[in-house]
Amino acid sequence: MSKKIIGAILLLVLASVVIVAVWILLPRFTDWQQTDTSDAGRAKQRIRIAVDNWIGYFPLCSPEMKNAMRQSGYQIVCEDDSADYRTRMKRLKDGELDFAVATVDSYLLNAEQFAFPATIIMVIDESKGGDAILTRREDIKDLDDLKGRDDIRVAFTPVSPSHYLIKAAADHFNVPELHPQSGPLRIETDGSEKAREKLVTGAADISVLWEPDVSKALEHEGIKKILGTEDTERLIVDILLVNRDFSQDSPQAVKQLLSTYFRVLKKYRDNPDLLKKIVKKETGLQDETISAMLKGVHWSSFLENCEKWFGIALPGTYAEEGIVDTIEATVKVLMSAGDFSHMPIPDDNPYRLTNSSFLEELFTGGISGFTLPQGNTSGQMKTSNLEAKFTQLDEREWAALKGVGTLRVDPIIFQHGSTKLSMTAKQVVDNAVKRLKHYPNFRVIVRGHTGTRGDKPENINLSLRRADAVARYVTITYGLDPNRLKTEGKGGEQPLARKAGESERTYQYRLPRVELLLVREEI
Repeated sequence: MSKKIIGAILLLVLASVVIVAVWILLPRFTDWQQTDTSDAGRAKQRIRIAVDNWIGYFPLCSPEMKNAMRQSGYQIVCEDDSADYRTRMKRLKDGELDFAVATVDSYLLNAEQFAFPATIIMVIDESKGGDAILTRREDIKDLDDLKGRDDIRVAFTPVSPSHYLIKAAADHFNVPELHPQSGPLRIETDGSEKAREKLVTGAADISVLWEPDVSKALEHEGIKKILGTEDTERLIVDILLVNRDFSQDSPQAVKQLLSTYFRVLKKYRDNPDLLKKIVKKETGLQDETISAMLKGVHWSSFLENCEKWFGIALPGTYAEEGIVDTIEATVKVLMSAGDFSHMPIPDDNPYRLTNSSFLEELFTGGISGFTLPQGNTSGQMKTSNLEAKFTQLDEREWAALKGVGTLRVDPIIFQHGSTKLSMTAKQVVDNAVKRLKHYPNFRVIVRGHTGTRGDKPENINLSLRRADAVARYVTITYGLDPNRLKTEGKGGEQPLARKAGESERTYQYRLPRVELLLVREEI
């Protein structure tokens, strides 16, 4: 082959390489030129956040938030993935996302298979009326009316916060009928609106909805609410997750996003009409729909995040690690529902899923040199929700209260004829109190029972004294207001139903018990 031919081939190859390089690099050059010659060039970093259309996430991706972050040199890109939590966690694992929002239950359910690629750095909000369990059946007045039933059709949206609500209620009140595992009683729907339609048309006896469908359903005659999240605490909790690598590589960006978010949130909290106006502009929803959605969410402020959720406070003041408690409580519910057959948290250590360091830095930097926040200047301890105060009621007023359901309590074992709580019995009560923490608005009837044998008056007296022992223990140990509690002794007058094939001895063993019945004012 001649040198001319070889040279021509080389020139052709070189030209091809140049053409390919130009084809690849020209768009990048154009993109660089557009960025460098516009306001976009001010952004030193692009932050990717996975979200969905839950109203609680609106401030995080609001125009106000994006503008404020852009002024600090960051471009926020919010990607709506329609609540595809599994893909969301995988993208965090693959480094395609820097932040993501989730509920605690969805995080645990979907992140475990990806080795929990992100940590919880902030609580965004709690559902406070945003989710509810509704019924159209006249014969269902409370959760206890579901027990032992095999004819209750339940409609809900799978893998949603409302789905978790029925899992929690089924576990806390020992009502598996509320969460059918399969068959015609389990009606899965594509969204809350479809579940509402099932309830209104009579295709379902119970539906679990979120706003605005809760308010819309209650407009129909005969439909009533059994349980709503306005009466729950630390049950449905929305969180902000940060990619573990991103938090290590870009800590300043994490702190900037948090500090900016809390400033924007405060502006919206101080100006609720402004928030409604912006939500309407961004979503096009009607005013009544927006109001219904907003009333069902409670955003957690900076101080609430520190003092209520992440255990950060000034010396001598009280702070709770509510996020750790919520993680542990959620795991128990999910295991009870059959979502996990094993402990999903690595080393059974919930602290491996949280990162409070960014809030701590902001707390220290924000407090130093400034006046202490109002309410913390005295240095006194705050009370937990178990220590909330209740007004005193007389017998008539107690009798007028409506039942919510009987809290799940494992058998409290007393020695024969004794009213003294053993260490084992106290541990059972402790576990019941953990469930009670989720329902801070309800009063409690502590009801004692005995077996059916023996002298009736003596049994009634014995059951009352055992109920008194439980009430006294929770009052002294946990600071429950005595006005919140009422004790009753039923003796053997309200025995449990006997199970098929159950021996007399086993049956009599189950009858002595202490129940915690949650009750509320008529709504």
